[in-house]
Amino acid sequence: MVERVAIVTGAARGIGAATARLLASQGIAIVLADRDPSVRDTAEGIGVPVEIDLTVRTAGHVLAETALKHFGRIDILVNNAGIGGSKSLMASDDALLDRLIETNLTSVLRVTRDVIPHLAQPGGRIVNVASSFGLVGYPGTTGYAVAKAGIAQFTRQLAGELAPVGILVNAVAPGVTETPMVRHRLEEPHYRKLQVDSTPLGRVGQPEEIAAVIAFLASPAASYVCGAIVPVDGGYVAARHLPADAV
Repeated sequence: MVERVAIVTGAARGIGAATARLLASQGIAIVLADRDPSVRDTAEGIGVPVEIDLTVRTAGHVLAETALKHFGRIDILVNNAGIGGSKSLMASDDALLDRLIETNLTSVLRVTRDVIPHLAQPGGRIVNVASSFGLVGYPGTTGYAVAKAGIAQFTRQLAGELAPVGILVNAVAPGVTETPMVRHRLEEPHYRKLQVDSTPLGRVGQPEEIAAVIAFLASPAASYVCGAIVPVDGGYVAARHLPADAV
């Protein structure tokens, strides 16, 4: 039997794929979940793919059953799956709001609820992927930002509930990261000025940089970290600014 097993959602590309690869390199057995069929390619050589839409109400049960069937246990759940495409509130119809909240928040609650009974107790780890947009205001992203703020509060709530049984719950809050979801926006001068130029490090993050913090929070080394929302954003939340020549 393997020593540690992780489920990583949204694992076909971006932060999820980088996280799955890093955890696998540490000897952790991986279940990679994504609705994108390319998750099968990503999983080749590193884990077991599950092509699934996480908004399906049985998704958490399916992931748990897959991990238990192949590896016999579950130690880590990384809730990374999410979608973008948010707009201002007045420009958001019901379908958009429903899709953003269901995918980025509600499905995370359901999947987590259904995996928890199978997590190692003690020693289990849950790492959620929130967002800097869920920690500070950024006009024009209402549905997405509210869902990610919900992930941050969900992390705090669940940390208090599960710490007594030895399951630690934390989150990362990435800033602008070069993933397929945002890559096209990096070509927009206005977006770059507000999101990249105003970041103290002056650049976008890479998926591997987010994955490194997720891997730490999922590791035994993070044994006294509980309920933390860790910004991984080049300093954006701490000290947004624009260079003098941009003001």
